[in-house]
Amino acid sequence: MSVWPKVKLKDLCERVTVGYVGPMAQQYVPSGVPFLRSLNVRPYRISLDKLMFIDEAFHHKIRKSALRPGDVAIVRTGYPGVACVVPESLPRSNCSDLVIVRPSKELNPHFLCAIFNSTFGRDVVAGNLVGAAQQHFNITVAKELVLSVPEKAEQDEIAAVLVAYDDLIENNRRRIALLERMAEQLYREWFVRFRFPEYRQAKFEKGKPVGWSSVPVAKAFRFTGGATPSKDTARYWKDGTINWFTPSDITAADGLFLGESGLKCTEEGLSSCSATLFPAYSVMMTSRATIGAIGINTTPACTNQGFIACLPNERYPLSYLYHWLKLSKDYFLSLCGGATFPELTKGTFKRIEVLTPPSSLVAEFDRRVAPIFSSMEKLERVNAVLAKTRDLLLPRLISGKLRVDQLDIQFPPSMPAQA
Repeated sequence: MSVWPKVKLKDLCERVTVGYVGPMAQQYVPSGVPFLRSLNVRPYRISLDKLMFIDEAFHHKIRKSALRPGDVAIVRTGYPGVACVVPESLPRSNCSDLVIVRPSKELNPHFLCAIFNSTFGRDVVAGNLVGAAQQHFNITVAKELVLSVPEKAEQDEIAAVLVAYDDLIENNRRRIALLERMAEQLYREWFVRFRFPEYRQAKFEKGKPVGWSSVPVAKAFRFTGGATPSKDTARYWKDGTINWFTPSDITAADGLFLGESGLKCTEEGLSSCSATLFPAYSVMMTSRATIGAIGINTTPACTNQGFIACLPNERYPLSYLYHWLKLSKDYFLSLCGGATFPELTKGTFKRIEVLTPPSSLVAEFDRRVAPIFSSMEKLERVNAVLAKTRDLLLPRLISGKLRVDQLDIQFPPSMPAQA
């Protein structure tokens, strides 16, 4: 095991500062300088979901929080310590409420990012949070963090291994996104724009092709809600084996197909409440507070009360049902009631009408899209294995317990040996 010198973070960086803290509602514009928030920072990567923009004038005004490629962005609140390196694809950006670290030439940003995303890093951050109402990771604490850091050459070798895994995962994410777009475009073309095979010969009546119908959900497919076994009864949870999903399992997921939930209940716990076990490859849709977030369970599962789980059938197969639910989100939101938070009740949901094309057309759609879904699921499983392998190597590499030259890794010719 290597013994590395201990150094304060501030002594390894050109700059440690914080993103803009202040009101933003009036500053967002449709396009301009990308503006990152905590939700855009995922472990090892930037998520462009719900990315906001600011104009050049405001970007200049808050230039203290401007980011550049190679900076390490660290979440302060919510999931404090989660970190990523700002990529070259974001040459100019700004941010709010993030810790911004600009490493010196003696510190590899990917190595630093790996430290924060490791169990060790998360524990260090968790032990140094401040604030009574909402705990957060501030720059005063960040600057004083003591890290064990090897020479730059060894940092580069470690970073190269971790970046290789990240690049493979990111490449698969792009392939998954492309496949998902292909499937959605076909659904839109056939069932939204009505440009299905032989549509030119079709006759239309009241806005839809003759022979198509609208069927209430209650008559189209089965659906169920969820419930929560008592958290005060330990035997309902201890050594549980039944996947019990919560909305955070869906919103935090790195893919559509979900094999495991964060919490698992026992059979006794399941039978103690009104939650029901539904089959694999059902469509779980959040129906409280966050409306319309979707996941597909790959094993039998149940949920808490924040879901409507829809069970595909031959007439409404998974591929069709998923896209109908996904593209109906805005409509579902318009139907939500609730005094404290929006909720799509089961009573309302069962009365919603489902556009129902001829069974032969739905079957043809499923014939084309089911293989796409299968490819997406396989790629997500590959990514899960890659991430697990990376995360197993991570603590040993960044602690010096394992050296890169002890690994049997062959870098592809296109991949540099240093990151």
